[in-house]
Amino acid sequence: MTVVAHPDSRPDLARSGVGVVKASTWRVGTPERQRATVDAVAKVWQSREWPFSGLLSYSVYIGSDGDTLLHYSQWESEEAYAYFFEHLREDRNDEIDALVPGIERVGLFAYDLYRSRAMGGAHGPADPRTPGAVVIVDVEFEGPDAQRQRDWVDGVVEALETDPQPHPGGISAHFHIGRDGVRVLNYAEWESEEAHIEALAAAGEGVGSPTPQWARVRDFPGVAGGGVQRYTPALSLSAGV
Repeated sequence: MTVVAHPDSRPDLARSGVGVVKASTWRVGTPERQRATVDAVAKVWQSREWPFSGLLSYSVYIGSDGDTLLHYSQWESEEAYAYFFEHLREDRNDEIDALVPGIERVGLFAYDLYRSRAMGGAHGPADPRTPGAVVIVDVEFEGPDAQRQRDWVDGVVEALETDPQPHPGGISAHFHIGRDGVRVLNYAEWESEEAHIEALAAAGEGVGSPTPQWARVRDFPGVAGGGVQRYTPALSLSAGV
């Protein structure tokens, strides 16, 4: 199978057959090294055949912090990822490391996509806009509790649906439940980084109007930590025909 690079550098988050999502972070140090690492990933992956059908997509995003890269991949199953990790991952990473020495790989987690919601307001669910930024919202709870993970996501979706003044720059939100029972990841698509920054400034305390629904999200019990990071889509690969 050949390797196809998608023109808009984004995976199809709603594609069928996804059994598990893997998300990880690489720290590379500078904006120049971020770009060089993306180029190295593209060169190494496109110089080979697509690994096998168990990997559905592999995407890389450049962090606005000038340091990190987000890696987001879709797999048919945990077994498919385990096979790749054992037999096919090392030689790719070794070649990337030879091109860009000193990459620090941190924080690999497994997720299931739980809910998705359009944020486009007047645009509706068939939003024609191409996201210029992806905002990753990580939430970590005090201990494993699958129902608590889902309750938090359901609360955020309710807050989004009842928000009287959503920022027009939001496009979509895709909520992922961590298989560790502790984490939730919201992969939110925005028109641009500036639109997300404006939404944060307008709301005053995170994205969202001062409604009871958003207050419940902000005061949700058991949240131990988390963070928000903005990324620009840089590379998305999948198998060709």
